[in-house]
Amino acid sequence: MSKGKRYTQQFKEEAVKQIVERGYSVAEVAERLGICTKTLYHWKASMHGSPQQIKSSDDQAEIIRLKVELMRVTEERDILKKGRKVLCKPARVKYSFIRDNQGEFSIKTMCRVFKLHRSGFYAWLQKPLSDRAVEDQRLLKLVKESYMASGGTYGSPWIHRDLREAGESCSVHRVARIMRENRLKAQIGYKRRYIKGGKPAKIAANLLDRQFNPEHPNQAWVSDITYVRTYEGFLYVATVLDLFSRRIVGWSMDKHIDRHLVINALLMAIWQRQPKGEVLIHSDQGSQYASSDYLAFVKEHNLIPSMSRRGNCHDNAVAESFFATFKKRVTKRKIYSTRDEAKTEIFNFIEMFYNPIKRHTHTGGVSPAKFEEAYFLESTSV
Repeated sequence: MSKGKRYTQQFKEEAVKQIVERGYSVAEVAERLGICTKTLYHWKASMHGSPQQIKSSDDQAEIIRLKVELMRVTEERDILKKGRKVLCKPARVKYSFIRDNQGEFSIKTMCRVFKLHRSGFYAWLQKPLSDRAVEDQRLLKLVKESYMASGGTYGSPWIHRDLREAGESCSVHRVARIMRENRLKAQIGYKRRYIKGGKPAKIAANLLDRQFNPEHPNQAWVSDITYVRTYEGFLYVATVLDLFSRRIVGWSMDKHIDRHLVINALLMAIWQRQPKGEVLIHSDQGSQYASSDYLAFVKEHNLIPSMSRRGNCHDNAVAESFFATFKKRVTKRKIYSTRDEAKTEIFNFIEMFYNPIKRHTHTGGVSPAKFEEAYFLESTSV
């Protein structure tokens, strides 16, 4: 072989392939090509290295790959461990987690673990709340105002009515969702055990017979009694309700539960309403309503007594329904310090909320006072 002879890179590669791929020995290839075996060994080593070097290089590459894989799996595990509470949450909640933990974990990895796009995350950073979410926050304030004004007794249908009257155009389903997400739930009344049957009263028959929808005011009234707990003792409350509008037309409060309690409530109803004809007054068979003084008062003021069957509260369901609302709004899980404090709150409920504001399904979603105003306005116009 002449000194100083040069070989191209392609020639060197093909020569080495004769050894590596086709299995010829170095001496045989060197003899055929007319080159020195040392030169051929050098070419082979520069391209493939020695077997020991190749094996060592492969091991190092595998170790590096496994270390990278271990770091990736460890990071994903730590992300899932720390973010387990947001896995089933909406995307905006996951975005908040990514923002708060970007100093600890890779944004790319967190987006991959939560199956989100990085572009969506960066867009969210520029505008965390959507237009709908901003509108929901505004509506939430109005919903809370209506909810608190009702004492927690309004659900989504009545709150939706309030918002519509205020000029809002949201749907009742949206109001329900906002209330659900913010844990605003209408209070439910006490559970009561109902007893079937019962004998008719001997003093007065059940003339009302569950006819709870009279056509005019002052046709039929219902009355009942309940109690309120105070640290001074019980405060007893008697009410008289006009079935036409569901308005409380008379009430009385006292520490004694006797005939005077119900007579005073009925007297207030007569003073306020000034009925021109006979009025049916329905009650249960309590001793107060069966007393001779009460029956004499009823007869004197042109009222016709009617009584429920014994133990059957459905016969006086409207009065029972009012007291259910009363207890949800005023007395549920509460003991007043004094009777005067209880009287003040009961007055506010009846005269400041129930009669002028409280919505009723019976009245088409308006308050008793507004229902009567519409009735008298229609009557005068005709």
